[in-house]
Amino acid sequence: MTTKVEEIYLDAEADIRNSNYHDAFQKHETIIYEEPAFAPAHNSIGWLYKTQFDNYEKAERHFITAMSCDPLYPHPYFHLASLYIDLERINDLKKHLEKCLQVVTVDKAWVHYRYGMVEEMQGRYDSAIKFYQKAVVHSFNNEKIKDYQADMERCRTKQETIEVMRMAEAGEDTLPAGK
Repeated sequence: MTTKVEEIYLDAEADIRNSNYHDAFQKHETIIYEEPAFAPAHNSIGWLYKTQFDNYEKAERHFITAMSCDPLYPHPYFHLASLYIDLERINDLKKHLEKCLQVVTVDKAWVHYRYGMVEEMQGRYDSAIKFYQKAVVHSFNNEKIKDYQADMERCRTKQETIEVMRMAEAGEDTLPAGK
């Protein structure tokens, strides 16, 4: 049996799926007024602030509140990581991912994938590939494994491209060794 708050939450989530963000926002605010520690509502309001208002400060606050209200509720962990990537707050992202590794309900393949993204963003392709490999090992989803393999291949392509560019700048033969 669902509670009144849970019914309102389900209605608000349907509003989000139907792009009725105004009503969704109002319903989530009502939930938080009635039950201030309801993590799913904080997560959804955080998502609305991030995606609809570009208000990253309020979004972050709601994601953090959701995690503190229910540390096992996984969704705000994903959204907060996305926010940190958007804002290029790499150090905050790394700390957050460390925390994610300790939360049993957070997909570890996803955490390693995000670590791989950080390394790739910083041009550390060998390290990125190692994290993408860890993502493969922790994944139980064949489609995701294919995605992680494509991520590894993208890093290898970037490495080869950088080597070709370096060689061209140095006036050397532009084919990497063994090609």
